[in-house]
Amino acid sequence: LLRKRHIGNDIVTIVFQEPGAQPFSPKNIRSHFQHVFVVVRVHNPCTDSVCYSVAVTRSRDVPGFGPPIPKSFTFPKSTVFRDFLLAKVINAENAAHKSEKFLAMATRTHQEYLKDLAEKNVTNTSIDSSGKFPFISLASKKKEKAKPYSWAELYSTGAIVWSVQVEDFSNALEIDCLLCVSNEILALIDQETKSVLFNCSSRDIIGWTSNNTTIKMFYERGDSVFVRSYSHNTDDIKEIVKRLEIITKGCETVEMTLRRNGLGQLGFHVNYEGIVAEVEPYGYAWQAGLRQGSRLVEICKVAVATLSHEQMIDLLRTSVTVKVVIIPPHDDGIPRRNNNKWQRNAAKGEAAGLRQVPSQLQSPVSSRVSSVKGDSKIQTPERSANIPRSISSDGRPLENKR
Repeated sequence: LLRKRHIGNDIVTIVFQEPGAQPFSPKNIRSHFQHVFVVVRVHNPCTDSVCYSVAVTRSRDVPGFGPPIPKSFTFPKSTVFRDFLLAKVINAENAAHKSEKFLAMATRTHQEYLKDLAEKNVTNTSIDSSGKFPFISLASKKKEKAKPYSWAELYSTGAIVWSVQVEDFSNALEIDCLLCVSNEILALIDQETKSVLFNCSSRDIIGWTSNNTTIKMFYERGDSVFVRSYSHNTDDIKEIVKRLEIITKGCETVEMTLRRNGLGQLGFHVNYEGIVAEVEPYGYAWQAGLRQGSRLVEICKVAVATLSHEQMIDLLRTSVTVKVVIIPPHDDGIPRRNNNKWQRNAAKGEAAGLRQVPSQLQSPVSSRVSSVKGDSKIQTPERSANIPRSISSDGRPLENKR
């Protein structure tokens, strides 16, 4: 439209009238471009009491616009009237752009511009995409879409669900379950019966053993739950491991084979919880990667949580080849423990009545039963008095060092 614009041929036109002039009619002006007329009539010109009245006429398809004009009101000569008039003119042009007629004209003009551009500036010369300079490729390439942050949903505070299979060893069946992991709870729900088969606090997860399609999660004092990904989906196991890394203080387990020295010793001390209390510096166990604070969760494929202290020591002492699965300690050497305050107190012997009772013999149920009967202390098994707090892997008591 720029090429057709000249004096008196614009979208908005201001018409000034003297006193006594005939009423303005837009029919007297033949134009396809003038859509709004702002009529300003002066009163008492060339005097101190000069004032102005304003009226607006517009095409039918131009929507209304502000600011509104007070009825039978005259504006005194001032900057306020000047600003009012400018605002009215600017809003008039913006409203005219929304009219159907003006939109059709603008669209037609844009099409003509594009047509002229294509006819006058496009050449038939082809571009060799191979070129002599391969590092300046002019071939059309698809712009790679920006990928969102991977695994962002794994940082959610709510539960994330995966379809898994759990093996029912008693009935030799595989049960289709939903593994739900939130910031607070880890649970397995039977898809068919909708019942909860297993649940524990997410903070009680201390480690896990994973491969492409399965994962074994260790919780509390070394108990474990084993699941298999549905349809052998390898991505699900990676997501589960990543989720556990985010919300728990556990880590991936380490499997190692321990050798004996010339005296038949493995070179480390372990307490009744399965936590390594001391490792002989630069011995075979040290060289294999065993460190103080590591937690034994499996010895020769036997879960430590199912063994008494004597059985654990006997298995370490008598096995020809000792293969263990450990959960490494934290970076500061502190063993990875569950978040169960009752079990931590039992393990540390903080309760006076529980000092000599092996933790695998204690349970909240037995504590509640004894309290109902009025007993102030739990009866200590006879063999517990002879069990030292820490025993070496070859069965010798660990001497206290001062």
